[in-house]
Amino acid sequence: SLTSPKASAVTTLLMFAAIIASAVVVLPSMAQSPATTAQQEIKSSFVRLGQGVPGVLYEPVLYGPKSEIAVFVMHTSGDYLQHSACTELSRRGYRVLCANNTNSKAGSETDLSMDRTLLDAKLGVVWLRKHPGVRKVVLLGHSGGGVLMSTYQAVAENGLKACQGSEKIFKCADNLVDMPPADGLLLLDANYGISTMTLFSLDPAVLDEASGKKVDPKMDLFNPQNGFDANGAKYSEAFTRRFHASVAKRYNQLVRTAQQRVALLDAGKGRFNDDEPFLVPGASYIGGNNKFFAQDPRFLSHTRNAWPLVHKDGTVTTEVVHTVRGPMGLKSMTGDLGGGALKTTARKFLGTYAIRVDDSFGYTADTIRGVDWTSSYTTPIGNVRNVKVPLLTLGMTAGYEFMAAELIYENAQSADKSIAFIEGATHGVATCTRCEKTPGQFGDTIKTTYDYIDGWLSKAGRF
Repeated sequence: SLTSPKASAVTTLLMFAAIIASAVVVLPSMAQSPATTAQQEIKSSFVRLGQGVPGVLYEPVLYGPKSEIAVFVMHTSGDYLQHSACTELSRRGYRVLCANNTNSKAGSETDLSMDRTLLDAKLGVVWLRKHPGVRKVVLLGHSGGGVLMSTYQAVAENGLKACQGSEKIFKCADNLVDMPPADGLLLLDANYGISTMTLFSLDPAVLDEASGKKVDPKMDLFNPQNGFDANGAKYSEAFTRRFHASVAKRYNQLVRTAQQRVALLDAGKGRFNDDEPFLVPGASYIGGNNKFFAQDPRFLSHTRNAWPLVHKDGTVTTEVVHTVRGPMGLKSMTGDLGGGALKTTARKFLGTYAIRVDDSFGYTADTIRGVDWTSSYTTPIGNVRNVKVPLLTLGMTAGYEFMAAELIYENAQSADKSIAFIEGATHGVATCTRCEKTPGQFGDTIKTTYDYIDGWLSKAGRF
């Protein structure tokens, strides 16, 4: 899924209680697999980075050279205090700070403010820079966290021009200054961008912007007459063209409407003084809302070029990388407010969910066209054009974000940049056992992934 897991206040409080009760905790593997048994004992401690910004510092009990490298993990809105990177990388010898932010309390896109989240991320980098024994700081962004961390590094390295350029649909806030840059950027199955994922999740069948219940059956991708099949849709070329064209048309109209509302707000003629609600039926990118390519796996199914593919035994081959995923998102949520609608504000829509799309918008098995990646500061593909530190981008072949890694790598300006794909790994990094043709085909993808990351982080001379 493209989404972030929802924050759980109860889980967080219980975890904090356990941390406070014991200074040293040997944590179970997030993979829950014997193959990822701890290489080192680790300890964890609660860290309060700021108001509403809790964190947990994971460290190896016995410090070594790797512990001088601190990895900072945060997502745009999800609860990442116990993400697999926290334990897996600390077991391999690194310090890992896993933190939530002020958006994590909502656990959804409803209250998502990228600018506020960037300031929360700044607290983590500042804290690590001052922590004894830390020599280098590497940002790790998984899924939507890839958006956050790539945006942070782009602005930290270049200042406000990275998010206030004339090419941006909406400018970031002026208070995003003096953000200390990290020494490296690690993108773990980063998505195409929050703005782009909203575009990819927009339902063009919606007939009334005031209701998700009124849809055009001729544009409904869940209509069998249009090619839908729960075992794997097969949309025709004609329907594909109509669908993509309709997505672009509706999306651009939404952007124009939001711009008009913000102009009225700025003129003191809005519904409120500061901002106003902006509700979009059939536009949530959370959960199974991604449309068309999720239901028809023939689309966005393989890379254009040959790249390193990491297998279960750690061996690497170079080849055009194909997905192993099956069809996903098999039920429409367009008619639901809670699960299907994007619930935001006019300003937040432009700042977080808007990207420039032209009439050529569409995608094939290996290509996305018609998207201006630099028009939004919420897409890693545009952000990495402003990043110079060492970069690793990884794609998980059992998810459908995996092809973003290719675009990220091709747009990256870092002199030291690397790309790889993990065979059989889901978006959450775990093994996709249902994708296997034979039991054990993909092995333990959590171990494979973090062993590969370990090799990248520990390469002599990099950090």
